[in-house]
Amino acid sequence: MKYVILIPIYNDRESLKLLIENINLQIKSLNSEISLVIVNDASSQQIIDTYPNIENINSIEIINMKENRGHTRCIASGLKYIFDKKEFDYVIPMDGDGEDRPEEIKNFIERAENSSGKSIIGERVKRSEGLFFQLCYQFHKFLTLAFTGKSIKFGNFTCLSKTTIQKMLNEKATWNSFSGALKKIENDLISMPSIRGSRYFGPSKMSFINLVKHSFSIISVFRKTVLIRSALFIVFYILIIKSYASVITSLPLVFLLIMIYSISSLALRENIKELNNSLNNIHDIDKIK
Repeated sequence: MKYVILIPIYNDRESLKLLIENINLQIKSLNSEISLVIVNDASSQQIIDTYPNIENINSIEIINMKENRGHTRCIASGLKYIFDKKEFDYVIPMDGDGEDRPEEIKNFIERAENSSGKSIIGERVKRSEGLFFQLCYQFHKFLTLAFTGKSIKFGNFTCLSKTTIQKMLNEKATWNSFSGALKKIENDLISMPSIRGSRYFGPSKMSFINLVKHSFSIISVFRKTVLIRSALFIVFYILIIKSYASVITSLPLVFLLIMIYSISSLALRENIKELNNSLNNIHDIDKIK
């Protein structure tokens, strides 16, 4: 079996070097061909480094992009490149900062060997962030379930079959939300527990604002369902509060309208044409091994 680990990176050279070393260590006992494709999202700092001890990794390529287009589109472009240019059975997208733990790669591969071609998701069972962020994350999951009917407890750290990747590359939502698009096109996903690790260097880049944007991007994939549920909520809520109408009781409706506007704006980022042409953003490719 051939596996490609897809790593998006932006200005995090030290973390990338340590991650590659840890991946090489963790896959030592695996009887699989494992390669790395790193998508450098137009970093302003040098990404290439020396990797003296990578004997367990079959090959490493760093794809240098011309323009920075963000984490999700970085992954989408990487999937497009791998599907068009590489021979593989599965792709494992993972963050380059250590928050996706390399010791869990072997868990993905063990399940993939007996998955009958199904894709596998790493369902978060524990996170490393502070209490406030974790409470916000739980609210994000509740909001997603309430308005879309979908329980999405995973991020980018997955193990995708070639069939799933083909479906994702034909889905315009992939250009806007990785987990939302995956949940939209695949109903039969194998789940395994995954612990969110800590960044190797520096604080987490997932701020409160980025979490809100991330949450609304996922929800925007299912906007038709959201609009129907929102309309029903508005009708029932107005019936309940009509005798107690005030500025305070109107706040949930204001929040809902803001959310609908936000997800409608984010939905405009979906673009199958840009996804299909994403490889035009490649500046050059460095082959490390």
